[in-house]
Amino acid sequence: MNKKLLVLLSSVLVLSLFVGCSSGTGSNSDKIKVGLNYELSGGVATYGQGLVEGIELGFEEINKNGGVLGKQIEPVKVDNKSEDTEAANVSTRLATRDKVVALLGPATSGNTKAASPAAMQNKIPLISASATADDITIDSNGNVRDYIFKTCFSDSFQGVMMAEFAYNDLGFKNAVILGDSTSDYAKGLSKSFKETYTALGGKVLNEEAYQAKDTDFKAVLTNIKGSNPEVLFVPGYYEEVGLIVRQARELGLNVPILGADGYESPKFAEIAGKEALDNVYYSSHYSSMDDSPEVVNFREGFKAKYGKEPDAFNALGYDLAYFLADSLERAGEANSEKLKEALEATKDFKGVTGAFSIDENHNPVKSVTIIEMKNGEPTFLKKLDPK
Repeated sequence: MNKKLLVLLSSVLVLSLFVGCSSGTGSNSDKIKVGLNYELSGGVATYGQGLVEGIELGFEEINKNGGVLGKQIEPVKVDNKSEDTEAANVSTRLATRDKVVALLGPATSGNTKAASPAAMQNKIPLISASATADDITIDSNGNVRDYIFKTCFSDSFQGVMMAEFAYNDLGFKNAVILGDSTSDYAKGLSKSFKETYTALGGKVLNEEAYQAKDTDFKAVLTNIKGSNPEVLFVPGYYEEVGLIVRQARELGLNVPILGADGYESPKFAEIAGKEALDNVYYSSHYSSMDDSPEVVNFREGFKAKYGKEPDAFNALGYDLAYFLADSLERAGEANSEKLKEALEATKDFKGVTGAFSIDENHNPVKSVTIIEMKNGEPTFLKKLDPK
């Protein structure tokens, strides 16, 4: 009996190993499991929360309309707490324990970089809708990271567009840059802004720095005021930038302040104060003032589910849900390798943040929206297309 039992247990173990080797499908008989690795608490929680709201609305609509490949999408949502170490842990857990077919998120560039190794090692596509750093999809040797994709434009593109906007559209020839010295996001934006602005003929009078979590910027702003800039470029996230804008206005530094999609949060106006948010411009992915049928339908569906107007992160998340569904359909099955190939082959995907194709570096080719703050409210100014 003991020998027979040993043989039986050995057979079960072998079968379980074969089952374990089937990871990468991310599906069972009627569901497709997708991992959501987002900042649901911590310093940049409004980004992660906004993206997840959009993703969940998208998945809800997709499932209601029959799902993908005849199956329902099952999101596995985990909070990375806005920490890069936790983002890496969550990515590993979703890839190895939950065996998802794809990883969505994180929201920020730093956390996405931390989450990427697990995706690469386990050969599961990771797609970020908001990690704008240039080196998200490209390694230090210039090689494409095979399983890493994004659906948002890169920092270099935002920096270039805002430099051209400052010089060509606003007509300012003298600028100061004030960036977060601890952030890859801010460093990348600062670099591309400066290179483009000076190439156009503009002059960067000074480059100043602050650090994440700083709250008193009056000394550095006083120094900037003494430089007499025509425009101030402040790449960073809403928590610090909101305070910077408020304190700049309190010091009488009333020049235009430019930035990027890190300003995109309802908390920005709360922190800065609506009275301080005039003459502020930033690059974004979406405007609710777009009257295309896709945007109108999205707005109505979002307001019905959440009782509020959607912002850019909501729209990016919503597009990400549909982009994944579209790619899975083109892949023909819920298989991570085939999904990767479908993502790479994307041409003219149409979403609420615009149409895009995926280029050879796994980045989208799409336009940027310029938002102007008026009386504390974000308003659509114009769209700038890539050249």
